[in-house]
Amino acid sequence: MAIYLDFETRIKGLQDEIEMATIRGDMDAKEILEKRLAKETDSIYSNLSDYQRLQLARHPDRPYAMDYIELILQDRYEIFGDRHFSDDKAIVSFIGKIDGVSVVVIAEEKGRGTKNKLQRNFGMPNPEGYRKALRVAKFAEKFNLPLLMLVDTAGAYPGIGAEERGQSEAIAKNLQEFVALRVPTISIIIGEGREWGGFGHCCSRQISNVGILYF
Repeated sequence: MAIYLDFETRIKGLQDEIEMATIRGDMDAKEILEKRLAKETDSIYSNLSDYQRLQLARHPDRPYAMDYIELILQDRYEIFGDRHFSDDKAIVSFIGKIDGVSVVVIAEEKGRGTKNKLQRNFGMPNPEGYRKALRVAKFAEKFNLPLLMLVDTAGAYPGIGAEERGQSEAIAKNLQEFVALRVPTISIIIGEGREWGGFGHCCSRQISNVGILYF
């Protein structure tokens, strides 16, 4: 069932009316309502406040990183761990193929459902996640593979343990190393990229986005 935000109630109302007109077989009414819906949608989304943009960036129905990866990345193999401390499940990394071209993908994954969100730490990486991202980026550079980075995080995890293990150092190291990579790199903001944690693995030669974002 679709989830509507508070400022989308008029859109939901019109969609419900269109559905009822379709059931009745009233095509004339349906056509009029569809035009009203298009106009209303354009009016709402062209005048969003910063908070409304943030709400859309965090919309629970919005595709997350794994949704895109499962859709576009074939013959994929997941890469785990930072080789120093542990595997941070907030950062996922894969080698695979897109349209027959071998690529490396690094992404933040927020998770779906309470259990999975807790496992993914709501997409907020620890320092081992950033070190994992750097290890995978160096792997891509070593084998001359293009690097795709999907960004969707509220920021680096601010826990005491994360700070004790060098959160700021890990992010700073990534900023230094990612800009010097000698392979094609592109970052795509698929939701939100906030605070310095949003920059921890998205320093690239090209940055793009999917839909309405908060960065």
